[in-house]
Amino acid sequence: MEVERVQALAFGGLNELPAKFIRPVNERPENSKPLEGVTVPVISLSQPHDALVKEVSEACSQWGFFLVTDHGLSPELIKRLQEVGQEFFALPQKEKEAYANDPSTGKFEGYGTKMTKNLEEKVEWVDYFFHLTSPPSKVNHDIWPKHPPSYREVNEEYSKEILRITGELLELLSEGLDLDKKALATPLGDQEIDLEMKINMYPPCPQPHLALGVEPHTDMSALTLLVPNEVPGLQVWKDGNWVAVDYLPNALFVHVGDQIEVLSNGKYKSVLHRSVVNKDRTRMSWAVFCAPPHEAMIGPLPELVNEQNPAKYSTKTFAEYRYRKFNKLPQ
Repeated sequence: MEVERVQALAFGGLNELPAKFIRPVNERPENSKPLEGVTVPVISLSQPHDALVKEVSEACSQWGFFLVTDHGLSPELIKRLQEVGQEFFALPQKEKEAYANDPSTGKFEGYGTKMTKNLEEKVEWVDYFFHLTSPPSKVNHDIWPKHPPSYREVNEEYSKEILRITGELLELLSEGLDLDKKALATPLGDQEIDLEMKINMYPPCPQPHLALGVEPHTDMSALTLLVPNEVPGLQVWKDGNWVAVDYLPNALFVHVGDQIEVLSNGKYKSVLHRSVVNKDRTRMSWAVFCAPPHEAMIGPLPELVNEQNPAKYSTKTFAEYRYRKFNKLPQ
């Protein structure tokens, strides 16, 4: 089935948005501007351990979001990751279509653009490329871009680094709950945790005040680790307002996802966030969703539940959680 790609639309000389991209009045960026003068937490991983645990725990409880610096991920690797992603999106449209996905048949990996199920549903101003990078047993290299040729090598190296950092962050979050440092990693699959790379490409938009790159949502992952290009656009929800996240070179953007909120029995918050778009510039982001295996049973950790603190969430497989979230069913 022929899918209309946002990138092709944007660079095809579009002057005004088709109706399907125009958000309802209350959702438009022009009517929901971010708060001025508020900045998100920025946390250095090189500080003393006890201070680090405290800062990360507070950021996860109060924001569900923070930026990390001094994470050991080389600026050179981030640069190469971004270059190979940009090169894929610069390929001729026909070459990109060879990688097209089809979520309606359960084929999520590959090149995609979100489709709508009904006329009221709006479309987001974004194309993407999505694929698993870990564990090796689940990786399908056939769907990975063949061009540029270095795409695979760079993404495999990046995935190893993200697995390392995810492990470090999960230990810090566990300690912030006064639990053993493996308390969160173990139910999430530890070294077998799924890492899913999603490259988001938000081309210039003729009427950015009317559209959204990504509508407000929380991630169904445990954590999401993201690097953007230099064009800002991410906004997080805090205390009834949107807060714009400024670009910080080589920082990792860390989102707490739904599975960590459930495991922590609500102590840590899954962050509501959205992405706005730009009239003149292309925004891109590289998000890695760190998610449990589909068969993993996820519920509040028993150590955090007692008579004073009953379980706030039901326990279910991650597969069941995904199905409910995708179909907008109550959890």
